[in-house]
Amino acid sequence: MKKLSISSIQKCKGSRKLVMITAYDALFARLLSESSDILLVGDSLNMSFGGNADTLSATMDQMIYHTQAVCKGAPDTFVITDMPFGTYMDETTALSNALRVYRETSADAIKIEGGADKAHLIKHLCDNGFAVCGHIGLLPQSVRAEGGYKVKGKNEHDALTLIADAQAIQQAGAFIIVIEGVIAEVATRVANSVSIPVIGIGAGNGVDGQVLVFSDMLGLYEPFVPKFVKQYMNGAVAVKEAIEKYADEVQTRSFPDENHVY
Repeated sequence: MKKLSISSIQKCKGSRKLVMITAYDALFARLLSESSDILLVGDSLNMSFGGNADTLSATMDQMIYHTQAVCKGAPDTFVITDMPFGTYMDETTALSNALRVYRETSADAIKIEGGADKAHLIKHLCDNGFAVCGHIGLLPQSVRAEGGYKVKGKNEHDALTLIADAQAIQQAGAFIIVIEGVIAEVATRVANSVSIPVIGIGAGNGVDGQVLVFSDMLGLYEPFVPKFVKQYMNGAVAVKEAIEKYADEVQTRSFPDENHVY
C-alpha cells in the first residue's frame, strides 16, 4: 500500500473510509501496516502495556522511543504520535516538544487533545511547520478532571460545543480530527460540519474512518473491554494456549526435537 500524504488523507473525505489503528513497536507496526492507512502511536500504551490506570504518566521519552520503533517497522505508513499530558500546556512548551518528535523520529504528524481551547496551540504548531491531528469528545488526558470516562454529546448544548470545537481546530490548521466517546448521531453531525476527515472511536459509523487500540481489537487486553470495541480475535486465549503447549513440551522434553537442533 502506497504511503498516504496529508493531501491524499484529506481527499478521502466523502470518498472512502480511513483505517487507523494504534501501534507501539516495530513488530506489530509491520503487521498492522498492511491494512492500515494511518498508525497512531497512542499514549494508550501507558495503560495496555505500561499497566497504569490512565494515560497521564506517559512521557515524551516514552512516546519518542515507541514512535521510533513504529516508524522503523512501518516506514511506508503514515504515522501520528500522541503528545502526552503536560507537553503542550503553552505555545513554548508545545513547540519545544513537537520539535523533539520531528527531530528524533520519522513521525508524519502529532496529535493534541482538546477543542477550541487548544486551537491557538494548534495554530502555533501549524504555523511552525507541524502537521497536527486534533482530538475532541472524550479526552483520556482529562479523565481525572472529569471524574472518569464520560460519553459526550448527550444533549444539544454538548453537540453544538463539539461542532464548534471541530470547526475551531480545522480553522487553526489541523488536517484531521479524532472524535472519541461521542453519541453516534452527534459525531455524524460533527463530521459533516467540517471539510477535514473525522476519525471515530466509540463514535458510530457516520464519520470518515475508525481507530481502535490494536490490543483491544485483537482481544489481547483482558482487564476491560470498552462497549465500542469489537474483538476480531481472541488473542489472549490464543497466546495462553501456545505458551501452555510450549511449557508442556519443555517439561516432556518433546521440544526441542530433531527438527529444532543443530
